[in-house]
Amino acid sequence: MPMKVGIISDTHDLLRQEVINALSDSDVILHAGDICSQTILDRLEAIAPVYVVRGNADKEWAGHLPVFLDFTLGDVRVYMTHKKKDLPDDHAAYDLVVIGHSHKYGVVKQGNTVICNPGSCGQRRFHLPVTIAKAQIEGKQIEIRRLDFAMPIGGQKLDTNNTYEVIETVLKEYAKGHGQKRIAEKYGIDPALAEQIIRLYVTHPGVTVDGIMTKMGL
Repeated sequence: MPMKVGIISDTHDLLRQEVINALSDSDVILHAGDICSQTILDRLEAIAPVYVVRGNADKEWAGHLPVFLDFTLGDVRVYMTHKKKDLPDDHAAYDLVVIGHSHKYGVVKQGNTVICNPGSCGQRRFHLPVTIAKAQIEGKQIEIRRLDFAMPIGGQKLDTNNTYEVIETVLKEYAKGHGQKRIAEKYGIDPALAEQIIRLYVTHPGVTVDGIMTKMGL
């Protein structure tokens, strides 16, 4: 019977309900780093056994997690690490290689090796989509499909629990000349939060989204 494998990365302390639902039938879950809290792992482990590596954003709490893993799933040998640059020079011995970090989904085949970056399914950055990969393994055969979640920035749907995405959206709409009230109503954002974001942006010329998050103590 085929093994169902959920492949995710870069949750950044956000596990969306849509992602949990998509992973619910997994026999095993692979997380390629930048988890950012034990709570995320606890929630994933409630679904299925988890193989996980430490990402660059995983600080003291994750000191016990490995930087890379070499393991097997049935007949498939897997290598997993967070950054592509940390892959071994020769990974031809592996059937499946899993990486993260870039937040960009991609699946390529090099010889007999499938290299999968599931993208990011957590805090969205750089206007990139929210994605995971679902793999089906049977013998040495590996089939991978991409799952997308949420809408691109600019659509009406917005995850208001994702502070980075909220700030990014407010700044984009403000740059179009839209006011705080219109932005808040359009995306369901707390008007006081929209006002705070715009005020920090106006009073600190050139500030980035990360800079605003820092000034907000996030």
